[in-house]
Amino acid sequence: MNIPAATYRIQFRDGMDFDKAVALVPYLKRLGISHLYASPIFTATSDSTHGYDITDANEIDPIIGGRAGFDRLSQALKAAGLGLILDIVPNHMAASLENPWWRDVIEHGEKSRYARHFDIDWSQRLTLPFLGDTFEEVLEKGEITLKPDPRTGQPALAYFDTYYPLAPDTHDASATTPDNGALAELHQRQPYRLMSWRDAPRELSYRRFFEITGLAGVRVEDDAVFEDTHRLILELVHSGAVDGLRVDHVDGLADPKAYLERLREKAGADCYITVEKILGKGERLPADWPVSGTTGYEFIAALSDVLVEDENIAVLRNLYENVVGKPVDMREELRAAKLMMVEKNFEGEFTTLCQLALNIAEAEDHTWDANTLRAALRELLIAFPVYRTYGTSRGLPADDAALLHNIIGKITTSSLAVPADILEFLARILCAQTPESVSGQADQFRTRFQQLTGPLMAKSVEDTLFFRQHMDLALNEVGAEPLLRRFSLDRFHQEMARRLGEQPAALSTTSTHDTKRGEDARARLFTLTEAPELWAENVTRWHQMNQSKVITLPDGPAPKLTGAWMLYQALAGAWPATLHPADEEGLRELNERFQLFVEKALREAKLRTSWGDSNDDYENAVLGYARHLLSPDNSLFLNDFYAAIRPFIRAGLVNSLTQTMIKMIAPGVPDIYQGSEVLNFSLVDPDNRRLPDFGELERLLVQGEKPAWNDETAWTSGRLKQHIVAVLARYRQQKTALFLQGDYLPLETTGDHAGNVIAFARQANGEAVIVAAPRLVFNEQKVGFNQPAEGVDTQVLLPESLAHRTCRDLLSGREIHVTDRLDLSTWPRDQPLVLCSVSVG
Repeated sequence: MNIPAATYRIQFRDGMDFDKAVALVPYLKRLGISHLYASPIFTATSDSTHGYDITDANEIDPIIGGRAGFDRLSQALKAAGLGLILDIVPNHMAASLENPWWRDVIEHGEKSRYARHFDIDWSQRLTLPFLGDTFEEVLEKGEITLKPDPRTGQPALAYFDTYYPLAPDTHDASATTPDNGALAELHQRQPYRLMSWRDAPRELSYRRFFEITGLAGVRVEDDAVFEDTHRLILELVHSGAVDGLRVDHVDGLADPKAYLERLREKAGADCYITVEKILGKGERLPADWPVSGTTGYEFIAALSDVLVEDENIAVLRNLYENVVGKPVDMREELRAAKLMMVEKNFEGEFTTLCQLALNIAEAEDHTWDANTLRAALRELLIAFPVYRTYGTSRGLPADDAALLHNIIGKITTSSLAVPADILEFLARILCAQTPESVSGQADQFRTRFQQLTGPLMAKSVEDTLFFRQHMDLALNEVGAEPLLRRFSLDRFHQEMARRLGEQPAALSTTSTHDTKRGEDARARLFTLTEAPELWAENVTRWHQMNQSKVITLPDGPAPKLTGAWMLYQALAGAWPATLHPADEEGLRELNERFQLFVEKALREAKLRTSWGDSNDDYENAVLGYARHLLSPDNSLFLNDFYAAIRPFIRAGLVNSLTQTMIKMIAPGVPDIYQGSEVLNFSLVDPDNRRLPDFGELERLLVQGEKPAWNDETAWTSGRLKQHIVAVLARYRQQKTALFLQGDYLPLETTGDHAGNVIAFARQANGEAVIVAAPRLVFNEQKVGFNQPAEGVDTQVLLPESLAHRTCRDLLSGREIHVTDRLDLSTWPRDQPLVLCSVSVG
């Protein structure tokens, strides 16, 4: 198998096309990248900025260059010795009239060739929830008319610029212009039902992706559907143009293991395959999946064990709770978020599950009240601590069965008073232990249940709880544990050892198109745990300075102090390292980004406003407050803010280099998200999907010229970080066996500052690389760009297999002889140290 040495993720569309990517190939080569990792390239909706709303899985999107452009990119990569990994989307396609398959289903209903390609409940008409109000209301307003479709010339139900085709033989072309009654009757004869977007959570007839009604679930579990949706993908793999595949949202599939086995069989043993899979606390990737591993969200979570000051978490939590005004019970907060999602946002999916369970119960002669069964099922869904189980008609895997019964045990011993017999009944369905007479409904229940727990977890945690609780935004990340825990180097080392044993070729990422903030914003905000009192003092002072912009509304001030805590933290994380308060253009650019973030943060929290029910007064008040923060006229605050965050910026830059160095050396394949080889202070999407300045990136990467560690611009421009990426990526290509199979050895540190260093080694077949890097360096006396070249009173103890060697530091070129320890007292305190063995002494 062609395992990458280092991947580089590029987001196509929104300014990036194949020819622009071709021009980047020499840069990627110099950077040490082995594989370009492309976002979806297949034809998507015309206004798509990301490509996950695919309309034609067997066409390369003309908007980004089409097949000819793709071929030029493929040839350029091959000529440079680079590979290509494609992001594929088997779970869903665009529910758009631009999608010919979906359009055919709209027109022909169950008679369409593609009626079974999508996950549609054909016991009712296909629901199309794209009206601004009910069908009756928009009809009454004259917004629904009968007009020729400009594309086909055939009569269609027109809603503004959208033309819904009519089913054959349902309209007489010679008929006069119909009145509203005739239009309503005509609509009734269609295989679809136009409805308000607000009714989608309750009445949708097709499986959607999370809450997005514009993305319809695809039934790739059907062999014919798999073949139809993977024809071009497999052609590109078999032709040698594509070396690897990244499977988007694998947990959304009916049977992920069966899908991956089919994909592996069709793609071949040499194809590198990873899956987008978020692992919960203690969860491991199923060992029998034929993939190299995940796309790496768990690696982001592991890094927090290195960069969080665990001893201060309780202090930070108490300070935050003082702002909130009461203790924060994260378990109850999580339960509240999940309860809202089950009963409101996923009401339709939940109701379908309840009805299936009720039908099976009646067939087994149970006489439970429907509301009681509904309550029990709701608690089971809420209690799930992971995205899903992987049961089939053959039952649950042993680990999943154990997890399920553990969950049920916790529910029955709680204060919820859920009937144990109903929970056991639901467990029997999930474990495929029901009578043959109800096996069909049981299979459907199991599949639907498992396809719901993932979206329920994601939307409750990542897109609700993480926008409600703001103690430290760095901890609110995709893949992170929503409940407070301990942080320790030991835990990190244990996780890396497991990673080496279970998925050594998985991607190790620190930023993606879906992360809540860029990796360097996260690295900076981790430092709040090192100085919690100082941070709280800053927030209190800043909020007082801007108090005149707080607006009192009937439901309270906007923003409240808790909202201000979030705003100042987000602003501190996103503040460019080179931005000065006097730079009005820089402030304007940051404000444009910040406004989009604030609006999304308020709506995702779903407390005083939401996407479905916006509170304009509240949103405008908070957005105005945020705008004032970055106004050039607010110089008193801006200068204070800038001065106060300087130590956080400096410590964050050290964290940035440490996490980069770890990613490049630890088990896994380092993945560089576009532009993140330098500093990435992005906010949540769409901010994190902006096109980087590739010209500037190329300018910074000067072949053979080492940046000076005492040069402030080398830190703040990201050039030092880029240097680490380039040096270590090239080294990985030279030592593939060392990084794929080499042991992971945690190294013990001693001395006055032992806690301020993380050290480990990789070792295989007589070769070794030793790593020592700074951590928890917020104290200004330990952080500076023009400091004396003196280190810290710390030694790294070396086992016999690593001792008594002459080594070379890969980053500086400096040679050093190690005995049974590595003495850091002569090493600059802010510099990571990566020693490769030159010879055994």
